[in-house]
Amino acid sequence: MTMTDPIADLLTRIRNGQRAKKQSVPCPYSIEKEGLVKVLEEEGYIRTYRVEDAPNGHRQLQIELKYHDSTAVIRTIDRVSKPGRRVYSSISTLAKVANGLGISILSTNKGIISDAKARELSVGGEILCRVF
Repeated sequence: MTMTDPIADLLTRIRNGQRAKKQSVPCPYSIEKEGLVKVLEEEGYIRTYRVEDAPNGHRQLQIELKYHDSTAVIRTIDRVSKPGRRVYSSISTLAKVANGLGISILSTNKGIISDAKARELSVGGEILCRVF
């Protein structure tokens, strides 16, 4: 079975894991997914992540979810740019998420970074997702 949007699969696994009150969720590994999860960890939306070898010989990400008073830290996590419609933004047109309380995660020529880091580096790119 081929997957057309692995980033959407990662976001759905996180969303479903939090709804089910899981402590951690597994996800197939890719460099792009690791970059996205690293930004979520740096911004404090997940506890931590690690790369493990799965029993089938492939690598996988083990993502530890974060809760505050038994409520998930991530309220919403939505995919913006999709395989059928890519969404790009320059730094001047990049909108703030929830008046600066949330973040956008971008894929730039400097790597996968948060919108705050993109403003600091003054680079635009593809908006992968928004988190609040």
